Amino acid sequence: MRAKRVKGLPGKNVRMIAGKPLIAWTVGQALATGLFDIVLVSSDGADIRAAALAAGAHVAIDRPAEMATDQAGKVPAIIHAGLAAEADLGRKADIHVDLDCTSPLRELSDITGSVDLLRETGATNVITGSASRHSPYFNMVERAPDGTVHISKKLGGMVLRRQDSPACFDMNGSVYVWNRDRFHADPQVFYPDTRLYEMPEERSVDIDRELDFQIVEMLLRRKTGQA
Repeated sequence: MRAKRVKGLPGKNVRMIAGKPLIAWTVGQALATGLFDIVLVSSDGADIRAAALAAGAHVAIDRPAEMATDQAGKVPAIIHAGLAAEADLGRKADIHVDLDCTSPLRELSDITGSVDLLRETGATNVITGSASRHSPYFNMVERAPDGTVHISKKLGGMVLRRQDSPACFDMNGSVYVWNRDRFHADPQVFYPDTRLYEMPEERSVDIDRELDFQIVEMLLRRKTGQA
């Protein structure tokens, strides 16, 4: 799993939420599934690595500076973490799973279900998401250079109801699963055979702002009987 510092909400990965550091929720979930030979956390923050190890992570590595900038993509950091995990194990893995620590509302079944979907379908990878409130076919618009707006994505005829448009989903950043060999051969997030594991909206809040943090804490406390 990856944990990086984000300027929008400094220190959030180790901030206490519903009784423990944010990152501890995801480390605990990974361990509780019983799926993984190794739970590894990658971060450029010593405090984050220490909190991850305290929560039970097997390994915490210092993410290279070039992979920890605001402009850096997620894929190189995951490849780097995967290779580090394999070096620690002394053998090659068959599946890589990335769990963002900013999405602690997931259930264990969301992790196991995503892995099962990869294995059952033979897909290159699986991402998670929830049903979108808006549709690019119905009520999402784009602004043209001249200031006019138009529906983002057109079908053959006019769509009068969202329910009549193709199902659309918001990626929630909660779980990413890859076939290891295909991922390393062609590191991407989307492939022609990418599958989606659907999660409900109440488990799909990703912490990016202070309001997100407060919402997630309320839901975590309710979920764990602390409310």
